[in-house]
Amino acid sequence: MADFTPVTGLTKIPDLLVMVEEDADDTAKAVNSRDVQMVLEVVSRTNSLTAIRDELHDYLRMGVPLYVVVDPRKDKKSVTVHSDPSEGPDGTRYRKTVPYAFGDSVTAGRWTLATSSLKGYPADW
Repeated sequence: MADFTPVTGLTKIPDLLVMVEEDADDTAKAVNSRDVQMVLEVVSRTNSLTAIRDELHDYLRMGVPLYVVVDPRKDKKSVTVHSDPSEGPDGTRYRKTVPYAFGDSVTAGRWTLATSSLKGYPADW
């Protein structure tokens, strides 16, 4: 998968990104974040929830309209969809945040994500 670098100068390698096929260039080492329609990140040992929260702000600055976080930790097991980025009295932020549980049918923009087969991390993780 290619990195994507926006006007902000930030570079990210998400767990999953969605973009229109016509906007993809198989020869490019990076994509323009303005072409990205959704990013999905999974909380793991290498990207703590703090990192995921930091990425929430980064992806917002990069112009990504949908940011989905899958948290498979034993005590969490959740999926959160952040959407509707816009300016407000408290600055620019995702204006809508919808939490889901594993097993729910998750709506993220025009996509529906089936989460019934998602697995949580082991208890000793």
